[in-house]
Amino acid sequence: MTDQPTGPPDAAVTAGQGEGGAGESGGLEPAVRSLWDRRIRALTAGLVTIITLVAFEALAVVTVLPDVAADLDGVGLYGWATSAFFLGTTVGIVLAGAGADRDGPARPFAVGLLFFCAGLLVAALAPTMGVLVVGRALQGLGGGAIPAIAYATIGRVYPAELRPRVFAVLSTAWVVPGLGGPALAGLLAAHAGWRWIFGGLLPLTVAAGGIPLRALRAMPGRQGGGNVPIPFIPAVRISAGAGLVLAGLTNRSPLGLPLIAAGIGCGLGPLRRLLPAGTLRLRPGIPAAVATRGLLTWAFFGADTFVPLSITTVRHASTTTAGLAVSSATLCWTAGSWTQARFAGRLPDRDLIGAGLGLVALGTGGFATVLLPGSVPLAVPIACWGVAGMGIGMSYSTIVTLVLGETPPDRQGAASTAVALSDNLGTAFGAGVSGVAIAASQATTGAPDNGLAVAFGLTVGIGLFGALVVTRRLPQRRSPRPGDAPQP
Repeated sequence: MTDQPTGPPDAAVTAGQGEGGAGESGGLEPAVRSLWDRRIRALTAGLVTIITLVAFEALAVVTVLPDVAADLDGVGLYGWATSAFFLGTTVGIVLAGAGADRDGPARPFAVGLLFFCAGLLVAALAPTMGVLVVGRALQGLGGGAIPAIAYATIGRVYPAELRPRVFAVLSTAWVVPGLGGPALAGLLAAHAGWRWIFGGLLPLTVAAGGIPLRALRAMPGRQGGGNVPIPFIPAVRISAGAGLVLAGLTNRSPLGLPLIAAGIGCGLGPLRRLLPAGTLRLRPGIPAAVATRGLLTWAFFGADTFVPLSITTVRHASTTTAGLAVSSATLCWTAGSWTQARFAGRLPDRDLIGAGLGLVALGTGGFATVLLPGSVPLAVPIACWGVAGMGIGMSYSTIVTLVLGETPPDRQGAASTAVALSDNLGTAFGAGVSGVAIAASQATTGAPDNGLAVAFGLTVGIGLFGALVVTRRLPQRRSPRPGDAPQP
């Protein structure tokens, strides 16, 4: 990690851009043709390192969350532990995306790491589920900088023909955490306590976060970026609005409807201004692609959040066994990401995205058989959840590739913000709405089974609807392949 991009400070930026706009190479001679070219290999290694840490955190937390909820008597807030993270991330990605355009990516990335560490500390010491939810929100606020900075950096640095491959490499960073993370988290929770999951990640975050910072410091903000406003108030309004809507859905008193109305009034306006025009109406082209990212994450994470809970409560299996399902989806996600990299340029992006959404719906429907303990062996739903992982792997990065390929270089930060914003709102609402159904089931029947059935059915429907949107609204665009001449 001692190598840095050579040349002037903006050499790394121009490595992936030509004079004609997004997706061209030719800013340097010879053009960058490898992820490990000396001009960008430090950045590639740094991104892989931080994504590996993120993977360990995400897989460990989702694995031990049933133990956390049981220990803190907080099943009613189970969905909020995930929703709070992604509502915090919503603020973080908006601020980091604008900050990357204005000041370069290093500063918002460093601030994000500080908030992420603060959230880990709060969660490790949480005396109640409510405090843990606050810690998760702080983690999300800091963690939001990572996807925003990563997408903006990839769009500015890497040539268009290398973007599918770099996304596949970043997906591969989940392999080692996927193989050992859930099992390790389960063992650590069983023998030392779940608090060590959060506390143990603190020194790792400090160590891993410093690696990409050196490469990111070499990247300036965009020309004239000092005039880019930081939309702090709109970001807070979007997150607060989404939180109010989820709170209204959770509240079964007459106060629920006013909370929902207040949330819509608070967040809808700034959300429409930060997303491409027409996103909420599924306007064909980039707006529909951005919206599809939210439908995809709703369809997958609206079920994924509750996969360990289903296995431990309905099948009465161990946390370690539940980790097998998490690992299955993670490894298949990586396989799906490499599949999209292999077929990028051969098939239209739209076909890859639609096929992936279809597999997410199919895999989720198959996993729902976990609710039939007397009829279906546990291995069947675990394998089906791997199918869902394959599907999101095929679609997830392809959507980003499509959006960045159609976006001018000086707007990569804003485009990255829109994709990540849709991503996180989809995850927050997916986990939140499913959590509402499960909390209601727990309150009325004493068991989450009926709520899990509703959650899985809803996410299957969202996935099928997303596949329909893809076939009707996304352009027939093919990603460039290595060796293709830059487009004029």
